[in-house]
Amino acid sequence: MRSWERRLSGERSNSNSNNDPGSDIVGRCKYFKQFDIAALSIASFGPIEIRKTSPKYGFITTTPKPGWKDTDFLGYMKKEINVPMAWTTDVNGSAYGEYTMSTLFNEKINSLVYYKIGTGVGAGAVIDGHLIGGIGHPEMGHVPLKRHPEDLDFKGVCPYHGDCLEGLVAGPTFEARLGKKGKDVPLTDKTWDILAYYIAQAAVQSTLILRPNKIVFGGGVTNATLLEKVRKEFDKLLNGYVTVPDLDQYITMPQVKNNGSANVGNFALAEKLLTE
Repeated sequence: MRSWERRLSGERSNSNSNNDPGSDIVGRCKYFKQFDIAALSIASFGPIEIRKTSPKYGFITTTPKPGWKDTDFLGYMKKEINVPMAWTTDVNGSAYGEYTMSTLFNEKINSLVYYKIGTGVGAGAVIDGHLIGGIGHPEMGHVPLKRHPEDLDFKGVCPYHGDCLEGLVAGPTFEARLGKKGKDVPLTDKTWDILAYYIAQAAVQSTLILRPNKIVFGGGVTNATLLEKVRKEFDKLLNGYVTVPDLDQYITMPQVKNNGSANVGNFALAEKLLTE
């Protein structure tokens, strides 16, 4: 029995590790027990198991985060709090939050893709009010890309694929390329142009595969100057092949500030459990 399992079983544990899931789950359960809640939604980092027919439904599975691999997050939450629970990825939660906000502001949309570009890269998509995913949730941050001609020697930082989207544009790529954090890199540095080229390819892929009404880019790497570069690269790459909305409305920053889109999404997904 692992330390976090002992905590959830009521046994004492001396572990104070930040990588101990028990500290996290116990703290969350304690917080939510303060309230008379009717439903709960959990939007977790992944990969996670979302198939309700799987014996590992509700597990965090092959995550590289120390201590969290094969953690039955949802199962232990349900043991402590007996209410209906939605279970999805953090980026799916953000996608649903941005979709919800768009409908509240009377935008005429029925579909949306959300990318979070931070320490890693993930994406979620909503079509007609439903998150997409069949045998698993999307992993759109790990797609292969055409390399920028001035970036051919960079091997990428993804431990699985090297130079996938995450490996080429996630936050750690700044230190890998330049030896400093992204916040310290001037927006005039050509590295931002290289990132824009890769991010625009992701937007083209989502456009041609899903044909969404809107693509939202959030996360710590994203900023208004970068997205302006992305729009220009996107326009060149798409080359008028299909019609899309005005790019200022099509490729956007999140409506919910401070990376709070998933909070809105969780409220909406929890409410959905009670109304369907």
